[in-house]
Amino acid sequence: MSEFVLLTDSSADLSQELVEETGVTVLPLSFTIQGRTYHDYPDNREMNPALFYDMLRAGELASTAAVNVGEYVEAIEPLLQAGKDVLILAFSSGLSATYQSSVLAVEELSGKYPERKIYTVDTLCASLGQGLLVYLAAQEQKKGKSIEEVRDWTEEHKLSLCHQFTVDDLHFLKRGGRISATTAVVGSMLQIKPVLHVDNEGRLVSVGKARGRHASLKALVDRMEKTVTQEGRKTVFISHGDCRKDAVTVAEMVKERFGTQDVRINYVGPVIGAHSGPGTLALFYLGTER
Repeated sequence: MSEFVLLTDSSADLSQELVEETGVTVLPLSFTIQGRTYHDYPDNREMNPALFYDMLRAGELASTAAVNVGEYVEAIEPLLQAGKDVLILAFSSGLSATYQSSVLAVEELSGKYPERKIYTVDTLCASLGQGLLVYLAAQEQKKGKSIEEVRDWTEEHKLSLCHQFTVDDLHFLKRGGRISATTAVVGSMLQIKPVLHVDNEGRLVSVGKARGRHASLKALVDRMEKTVTQEGRKTVFISHGDCRKDAVTVAEMVKERFGTQDVRINYVGPVIGAHSGPGTLALFYLGTER
């Protein structure tokens, strides 16, 4: 059986520790702030996330770019030349053109290296939801499963990867066209916090609202209780927009309510955070449905 590499992009928000634990390869997406473009590496070598969020709080605007075909080819070709097959687990097509770039790269490279296996999966996931799916796929790989078996496992389970999240500043969602200007202004005045998830098309959808920050955090865990599976209770990922204290609060709620032992916390990286803003808090787990 040929050795294969799991490759994902940095919108998965995997920490350097998780990258090393899973052995996955991460292709960095880019973001631009203050007129300068940076790459979003798991080890934060080009920008510390805390600094990025401080800049957003100070009123700076950030923009992001999908991985293009050339970047995929540049990352994958050396792996193929080394005799390895490649399984790409890409950022949701409902939020980015990254997956489509991977499809074109696979077409190009499959023609050039017909003896190698190259597959791509549209995870329909984002942030540590994508990260958790990649992590779980890596566990399947470690069991000795083939590239096709891991690909099929990922396809079968991706719509069970639940994303529950809330934001603290509605104006970032307004800027991205997710909510109206009126909703943002009135919601901010009344301390209304939206509860959102990523749907089966991989898009952000509002599913509720809560009055005040603590209520919105509790609402995430309440929603988890409705769908989490026994397997999903074992490992839970939480990402945050520079609000680690709130992430720890949610982690404690999850541990107390579901007996979860393995809870991983990391930043919402700049690529996602540019659109969700400081104070974003997201909870990810396997459930019966999204």
